[in-house]
Amino acid sequence: MALKEYHKKRDFTKTAEPKAGKSDNKTLRFVIQRHHASRLHYDFRLELDGVLKSWAVPKGPSLNPKDKRLAMMVEDHPYDYRTFEGTIPMGHYGGGTVSIFDSGTYKALDSDIKSLRKGLKEGNLKFSLSGKKMKGEFALVKIHAREGEQDNAWLLIKHRDKFATDAEYDAEDHVRAAVKKAGIAFKEKAGKAEKETRKRPSKPAPASTQPDSEEFPAYKPMLATLIDGLPDETGLVFEKKYDGYRIGAAVRQGNVQLISRKGQDYTGMYEAVAKSLRKLDAEALIDGEIVAEDTSGVSRFQALQNYNAAESKTTLCYYAFDLLYLNGHDLTGLPLLKRKQLLKALLGKVKAKNVQFSGHSENGSQLFEQAAKENWEGIMAKRDEPYRLGRRSESWMKVKLSQAQEAVIIGYTQPDGGRKFFRSLVLGMHKDGKLVYIGNCGSGFSDKLLKELYEQMQEIEQKTKPLREKVPMERKITWLKPKLVCEVTFSEWTEDAHLRHPVFKGLRADKHPEEVKPEYASDQDKPNEKMAKKEPTQEESLKFGAKTVKLTNLQKIYWPKEKITKGELLNYYRSVAGQILPYLKDKPLSLNRHPNGIAAPGFFQKDLDTETIPKWIKYAPMFSESTGKDVDYLICNDEVTLLWMVNLGCIEINPWLSTHKKPEEPLFAVFDIDPHDIEFIEAVRVAQTAHRILQQMGITAFIKTSGSKGLHIFIPLKAGYTYDHSKDFVHYLATQVLEAHPDTTSLERSPSKRKNKIYLDYLQNRRGQTIAAPYSARPKPNATVSAPLEWDEVNDELDLRSYTIHNMAGRLEKKGDLWKDILKTKNNLQKALKTFKSNKDS
Repeated sequence: MALKEYHKKRDFTKTAEPKAGKSDNKTLRFVIQRHHASRLHYDFRLELDGVLKSWAVPKGPSLNPKDKRLAMMVEDHPYDYRTFEGTIPMGHYGGGTVSIFDSGTYKALDSDIKSLRKGLKEGNLKFSLSGKKMKGEFALVKIHAREGEQDNAWLLIKHRDKFATDAEYDAEDHVRAAVKKAGIAFKEKAGKAEKETRKRPSKPAPASTQPDSEEFPAYKPMLATLIDGLPDETGLVFEKKYDGYRIGAAVRQGNVQLISRKGQDYTGMYEAVAKSLRKLDAEALIDGEIVAEDTSGVSRFQALQNYNAAESKTTLCYYAFDLLYLNGHDLTGLPLLKRKQLLKALLGKVKAKNVQFSGHSENGSQLFEQAAKENWEGIMAKRDEPYRLGRRSESWMKVKLSQAQEAVIIGYTQPDGGRKFFRSLVLGMHKDGKLVYIGNCGSGFSDKLLKELYEQMQEIEQKTKPLREKVPMERKITWLKPKLVCEVTFSEWTEDAHLRHPVFKGLRADKHPEEVKPEYASDQDKPNEKMAKKEPTQEESLKFGAKTVKLTNLQKIYWPKEKITKGELLNYYRSVAGQILPYLKDKPLSLNRHPNGIAAPGFFQKDLDTETIPKWIKYAPMFSESTGKDVDYLICNDEVTLLWMVNLGCIEINPWLSTHKKPEEPLFAVFDIDPHDIEFIEAVRVAQTAHRILQQMGITAFIKTSGSKGLHIFIPLKAGYTYDHSKDFVHYLATQVLEAHPDTTSLERSPSKRKNKIYLDYLQNRRGQTIAAPYSARPKPNATVSAPLEWDEVNDELDLRSYTIHNMAGRLEKKGDLWKDILKTKNNLQKALKTFKSNKDS
């Protein structure tokens, strides 16, 4: 594109945007500008042949290789535009605020400018950036347009190199608050400014010559996952787990702000620490923990609350263990050990006992022994990976010596005996979206603490109970608004999900009540798990009216690694029978049997031995083209048949897509998204594209996890369609998805011929084919389940391992059956195709 198009769109008497410009050296330049116009976006510009080749990137650039950012190519811009900042008047092309997000030099990956020209022409531009924020290798890849579409869509992709990160990356997190505020203010005044522009010519906005500096980031601490015992993993580093308040220390121009997890300013309370940190001659954001220690160096958590330096017998110490930002550089993308190395060097300038660098060890066992001897709270195990802002991650793991749990104080009981103020605290937590009771705590209080707590609780008393369930001895309880958070230690969880022997540790002013949820070191600690792990009997007979089913070998291990038994599998199917049976009704079933568990070979059985099965078992003879004879398929319409089938070793349930009554008419068309040696996030992207296309067709579709490694999209059909109809429709859908994802998807059925791609399987839509039913368990690690999803759950956070036989009942209780309307939905395929093609043509 020539500058003619650029000049044509602008009135330079009314905008301060540059007209031209010429490079004064042989080094190629790039700039990324944040453009807060009618819609916020980022402009990505590369110098080439005297102009800036330009793309509008709605979500901004990313250092995460998983993010494939849409980039719409726009007109060329003059070279001088790379330093432009200011305001483009409302009513003019691009009206809004422009600021420089990043700038620097760039080069072709092979250092040949000819390859840049060729890449631009062929739609595959590869280069390396040297900026302040954007560094390393990138690619701009053109998306081939369909007929009638604009031919200017590209993808901006970060290559995996030392500058890449797997953490979530949002460019807005790296923009100064003042820049954001200016853009918002401009939009708020847009209507008024537009009217004034019509009345008189506006003066050109002055162009700033100073680029934006790196935004000082907000403190969003990375959180750890509780585990049971030391992890068996190489390459970890281990640190002491401190018993204090998590605090971010923001050091800027001689000022220090101490920020809690909730964003509260604790600078005044812990002024001694802030005073020491002011000695740092740097701009930095440090992550650490403030601890109150007695004369023996033992931490005293309660002493942190309402800390008074003049009265306290403890001293404060800030233990710094991570560095997120330093002198204009965002460090969160660096590996942990590199960040700690920079932090140690930085803190070397602070000669104060109350600010300490938190070191680490590579010997976890040795550090754990030391923790036990010195009565630490526990230790941390961390991977040498980037910092994940505001996210709980298994990259950081905490191993506690004693069990501790945060809880919401929802009431207190009246005092008795010689105790004053109150007898015990009534505790709750948030679980599955609601507040639940977890027990009373009557230990761990001094006389002074009893009085202080009582005074605080009086201010938040209320007459109504803050939860629905019945609580023991309610008539003796004074209820509270659920605002106060405390931490308790305890011996174990009881089977009814209450704390055994809780001891009060202290208030947690740094935690929101809504954050307080159960935290378990392992599945064995979960109350529901404890109940599930009760030793089952070897055999059990269940009566369903006149029908009796005998369940055998209940203690047999089906999942060796997880120690999950056949009895637990049967209990799971009993718990979801009401949800799974509607999807099995009248459908022929293929039995995938694993009588010796998932580690031993399994086999498929279609033809029942009708001489040996119970008389009440229902079956249907269906002609098989492969054998040329009738096959007696099992029909499962009730719970007793379901349990009989599972007792045979059927871990997963595989129905036809049609009933035995109308075997040629499928009830659903199925689009099977089957990834092969490719990151699962790509399958999510494919599912999102398929959903968008189906919506454009007017199709109502339902989605579930496969329970293995992929996703299944079900399209309910109106009566009268054949398997050929459904197969042809899904084949067409697959071709549309393939066009949108040519590099990651394939219609090739053979895995060896579609390496590192997602198979778009439309051949499931054939008579006799089966697919795992909704809520079916799968013979896979952790006993995963084929789980129905809401469409907004199909996102970057989706993890197929999150749906198992151990948590599906809880999910159903919370969300209900997400597919309850699928049997009522009837899609018209001809109408859908006509609608879609009409929209494309228009």
